[in-house]
Amino acid sequence: MSDSNQSSSVEKVTAITNARIFDGEKVIESRSIVIKGETIIAVGGDIPANATIINAEGATLLPGLIDAHVHTSIGGLRDALQFGVTTELEMNGDFTERGRAIQLKNVDDVADVRSAGTAITAPGGHPDELLPDGDEIPEFVLKELEKLSKEDREAMLAAYAHDHEEVPQVTTVEEAIKHVHTQVENGADYIKIMIEEGTVMGAPGLPVLSDEILQAAVEEAHKFDKVVIAHVLTAHSSQTAIDLGVDGLGHLFIDRPEYTSELVQSIVDSGAFVTPCLVLNSSILGNPASELANDHRVYSKLSPEWIDILNSSFNTFPQGKMENSFKNVMDLHNAGVDILVGTDVAPVPVPNLGGLAHGASVHHELQLLVTAGFTPIDALQSATSKPARRFGLHDRGRIAEGARADLVLVNGDPTTHISDTLSIKSVWFKGVLKLS
Repeated sequence: MSDSNQSSSVEKVTAITNARIFDGEKVIESRSIVIKGETIIAVGGDIPANATIINAEGATLLPGLIDAHVHTSIGGLRDALQFGVTTELEMNGDFTERGRAIQLKNVDDVADVRSAGTAITAPGGHPDELLPDGDEIPEFVLKELEKLSKEDREAMLAAYAHDHEEVPQVTTVEEAIKHVHTQVENGADYIKIMIEEGTVMGAPGLPVLSDEILQAAVEEAHKFDKVVIAHVLTAHSSQTAIDLGVDGLGHLFIDRPEYTSELVQSIVDSGAFVTPCLVLNSSILGNPASELANDHRVYSKLSPEWIDILNSSFNTFPQGKMENSFKNVMDLHNAGVDILVGTDVAPVPVPNLGGLAHGASVHHELQLLVTAGFTPIDALQSATSKPARRFGLHDRGRIAEGARADLVLVNGDPTTHISDTLSIKSVWFKGVLKLS
């Protein structure tokens, strides 16, 4: 018998029984699943005689959660997994296929990650306004480095260097096309463009690439069958992105002009998804996530530095109203637009990027979606099956036979009380119990 056959023949079999099961779409009648190796091999049915049985009476089993908008690091991926977020989708960074092979080699206590690589932006454009000036590594980064292992320290330095290295210049159609090719060669999983003139970020007048240049980037990315996501924060930039043919909006417009209904219809007609990042909109309006930070289910898992970040906010557009974001997201949802859960959390705890933390903010986003008017089941779909489908991650986001065994077991019933998602009992990643 070959080594591979010997390995597969002794793969551990686990049965989770008596659970309420949300399968990514709905609560199902079956109350048990069977895991073998990395895979769910049965939903319901008989329990194999050789299975290790976990009695989940009174608990709810969910697919591993997906954060569809982050900027991450090894530490961020580690925190995410502690909160049942088994996949993070990076929207500007270096966890492309090439980057993952280097940074995550021999690292097995972190969430899975996909990446856009380096986003397409104008010289001096967003996110330059958020980054510290100069080449010196700021104090908050140095403090984080002191706590890390040598391996993690080197990885974080590499990530910081990536964020501060000279971004390839995009000033022409030809350079935009070349930029797309570079990201694809690096193993980018999708492509990101920036349309941000800075008003709601407290930096009005940021340079933005012309529609012609951005259009060329979108069309080139589509030639490689890559999903294209646009950074947008206003209704005007959202309409521009839809007109350019993007597949998704990485944010929810924070304003609510008279033509909002026409914009919503444009998004519907385009088939694009929206990742509203309500947690970010709330922070931009000056609201810290203090209630989340003070929840023992959160502060028991995060460092004091991340708790401090949750207790602060961006506060760059305090004149805005959160009720506009709630109305906007409900208009889109009621019109049939796919809404995905995302947070836009930073890779390290940066003082001016407050209100957000890896993993924890996914649960906050779920709560805000329900506050806006989503049912808990609608919100849970937005963190499981919908992002998996829209990003082509067909092996996850569902509890189904043949799916990858990324699972979260929580006490209570988040399908009726969404805050129960934070009452995490166990987390499985590729069939391996990571938290219990």
